[in-house]
Amino acid sequence: MERLWMITLIGFAAGMLGTGIGGIGSFFLDRKGNRFMSFILEFSAGLMMAVVCFDLLPHAFELGGLEWTLIGIVFGVAVIVYLDNFIKTMKFGRKLKVVNSRLLRVGMLMIIGVALHNFPEGVAIGSGFDASVKLGISLTFVIAVHNIPEGLAVALPMKAGGLGNLKVFIYTLCAGIPMGIGAFIGAVLGEISQEVISICLGFAGGAMLYIVCGDLIPESKNMYKGRLSTIGNILGIILGIIISVGTH
Repeated sequence: MERLWMITLIGFAAGMLGTGIGGIGSFFLDRKGNRFMSFILEFSAGLMMAVVCFDLLPHAFELGGLEWTLIGIVFGVAVIVYLDNFIKTMKFGRKLKVVNSRLLRVGMLMIIGVALHNFPEGVAIGSGFDASVKLGISLTFVIAVHNIPEGLAVALPMKAGGLGNLKVFIYTLCAGIPMGIGAFIGAVLGEISQEVISICLGFAGGAMLYIVCGDLIPESKNMYKGRLSTIGNILGIILGIIISVGTH
């Protein structure tokens, strides 16, 4: 039980620390920093993709085989697609006493999106620790780093919409809370059998790959179309490979 709570606390820390740092970073950036934001988004995308492909999924294959892992991947992608569609249907009231209600609405929607996406990433941490401590640690690091640009992406439109720094920081912290819940559930499910761990890892891998390919990279290219973002992606992949090799 002590181990279970420790994994849960690690999940909360990874989620809230990453988004919180992103929220603090927004205090020193403005919306003109598209080149930097694009670089950070692609860097985190490359980092996530490398760790998923070279560490997370290979562990899943070893524990449960190709079939169970593929089931988890398909399920993970399906859940994220559903959540994305759900987010798009959400609406906020128009009577917002701020400088720019449209930007605030965008920020609020992004908080919901980041919070929902953080849940399967928390499952990855929890099931990762069930597979091996080294895998859990590497996933925690990668996901925490990935959450920093997400915190920035959430905070910047809210700041531009008129919210103060303290409220922006609190909102970005809250967006990381579901990761701790996901880590708890992932750790509990992972204790059932190796096949369940394989499905959980596949689920997390599919969800993370969809976030990379469907959200991070397209958003980065919309922000800045130069070569710097591509360089960030490559550097992220290289670091992800180093982390993956270092955990074996």
